[in-house]
Amino acid sequence: MKQFLYAVVLCVSCTAFCAAQQNPADAPASKEDVEKYLQVMHSREMMTKIMDAMSKPMHDMIHEQYLKHKDTLPPDFEARENKSMDDMFKSFPWDEMLEAMVPVYQKHFTKGDIDAFVAFYSTPTGQKLLRELPAITAEAMQNMMPIIRKNVDTMSQRLQEEIAAMVKDTQMKGEEQSPQKNN
Repeated sequence: MKQFLYAVVLCVSCTAFCAAQQNPADAPASKEDVEKYLQVMHSREMMTKIMDAMSKPMHDMIHEQYLKHKDTLPPDFEARENKSMDDMFKSFPWDEMLEAMVPVYQKHFTKGDIDAFVAFYSTPTGQKLLRELPAITAEAMQNMMPIIRKNVDTMSQRLQEEIAAMVKDTQMKGEEQSPQKNN
């Protein structure tokens, strides 16, 4: 019986010891792990390229708005708006934005996940994906802009109709609640 009890205690001890050992890949990603990933991803350069790629569709949208409203807009509207948008993109706090991303990656990915990402993006295929991503994003934005504009216009019109209906409803209720004066 004592031997059986020793065997049970030994098994439980071994199981507890094994369970207590954490696989290093399952450990939380460190700030350094995430920063290494963001560096391999060329994140700063990628953000700049994506913003540059998005610039053309945004300029096209400004041009279309100018053409729609050119009778009421100053002649230099398009140039001023394009410059303003370009300046805004250039002044974005990219480093702060990348720093803000670190805890998000740490929350969602383990050290093993980050190591796997770094391994993939260090390969020729991973690097090709990174090189092509800005062009893919630009082309996708160009293809999506008409859809976005159409839906924004539809949503804007619907919102204006709903607001008008609510204003009318509120005015009618206000008139019903106001005492009528008899002369």
